[in-house]
Amino acid sequence: MKQNTETQAALQSPSPTARLSRCTKLFYGAGDTGFSLTSTLLGAYFAIFLTDVVGIAPSIAAAAIFIGRSWDYINDPLIGHISDRTRTRWGRRRPFLLFGAIPYALVFTLLWWRPPWTNPIALAVYYAMAYVVFDAAATFVYMPYFALTPELTPDYDERTALTSYRMFFSILGSLISFTLPLAIVGSFTPQNASRVMTMGVIFGTAAALAVLITFFGTREREVFMIQAQPSLWQSLRAAKSNRAFVISLGIFLCTWVVVSIVQASLLYFVKYVMLRETQSDIIMGLIFVTAIVALPFWEWASRHKSKQWAYIVGIAFWAFTQLVLITVNATTGLPAIYFLCVMAGIGVSAAHVLPWSLIPDAVEWGEWETGERYEGMFYSLTTLAEKIASSIAVPLALLLLDVTGYIPNAVQQPSSALWGIRLIIGPIPAVLLCLGIALAFKYPLTRARYTQLVQDLEQRRASSAD
Repeated sequence: MKQNTETQAALQSPSPTARLSRCTKLFYGAGDTGFSLTSTLLGAYFAIFLTDVVGIAPSIAAAAIFIGRSWDYINDPLIGHISDRTRTRWGRRRPFLLFGAIPYALVFTLLWWRPPWTNPIALAVYYAMAYVVFDAAATFVYMPYFALTPELTPDYDERTALTSYRMFFSILGSLISFTLPLAIVGSFTPQNASRVMTMGVIFGTAAALAVLITFFGTREREVFMIQAQPSLWQSLRAAKSNRAFVISLGIFLCTWVVVSIVQASLLYFVKYVMLRETQSDIIMGLIFVTAIVALPFWEWASRHKSKQWAYIVGIAFWAFTQLVLITVNATTGLPAIYFLCVMAGIGVSAAHVLPWSLIPDAVEWGEWETGERYEGMFYSLTTLAEKIASSIAVPLALLLLDVTGYIPNAVQQPSSALWGIRLIIGPIPAVLLCLGIALAFKYPLTRARYTQLVQDLEQRRASSAD
């Protein structure tokens, strides 16, 4: 009798339709500052750090990155499944934030240390292993963090709002990561290796603090603590059979592989094609400031139409902008460059909010079909798929630089290398974004269908409580 009373209370409190407080949204969103600081720093500067500071060839750097990121093929679903089965007084997800924050910061700094040896194979082994350790520590905190989104609110529009808050901090973190390192390091040259290490310490510490803010500022809904603990194979089968999840996964994958490619190649583009390395912070800052300003627009578009239609419009806009970039060269005037930065920022804003807001709705779809929830597994498979694709796409981009004749720290690159950089920054991202748009047309969860689905679930929960 006591157990039934506790179950009924858990199912009824808090109200599933209650809107989140602004403080909850802020505390939750703040955590993504940390993940954005580290992931953007790695995406934007790690490749050029390896080639231009450490001094290893792009092909060897590609191998180190590929090996390091491949560990997540196992790491992501494992941590996601463990968090689905975790039951503690802090909830299912938050304990990972508390105990993982400090190791996450410590191993991040190891990636930016330049060892005293010069053997390129030894260097490649070190950075590959450092990347493996970092990815394991990072997954321990960000996987449960992502899985908190559907647990904090089941509301269709509130999830978009929550994601918008998170993406405000995510883009803010990207803005800081693109601009502040240049102020700390200056130019990425061997002489500035100690400054790069200092940068790693600063950003790792900030990332850990952001994660702890989310731990102390959020609470999980108790209703999910009493649900059965799914097996690993149940979770995998549920993900495979969930049509809404599979399509939203494809949308996310196409979009965020482009984010990874553009992050890794943008500084090469600015430094060697535009010949404006000294203005990199302004150029990158303008992109991300615009992305922050545009966030409310995409939330509005999602509320007044739907998430998938807002995605289609925003990503089509971004794809067109990336194609236009192939026309930019060293003679392009600053007004034209700044205009393109603003246009790109609008698309980047859509890419940050809308794919992430589609994924949590698939959790309810799965619960509606199977009676169980698999937030951890769904989010782990999402980030796993993106990492697999990025671990292939980013090294392939570096290999393309190698094939086209890229010369590290050259005053002037060969024309073939310049076209290689243009290809990576323009047509390749545009094609992938168009694939994401095609998938968005097939996404099955309209606003009306999702609302009915949630109502059905609440009736089932009420019946089970009785």
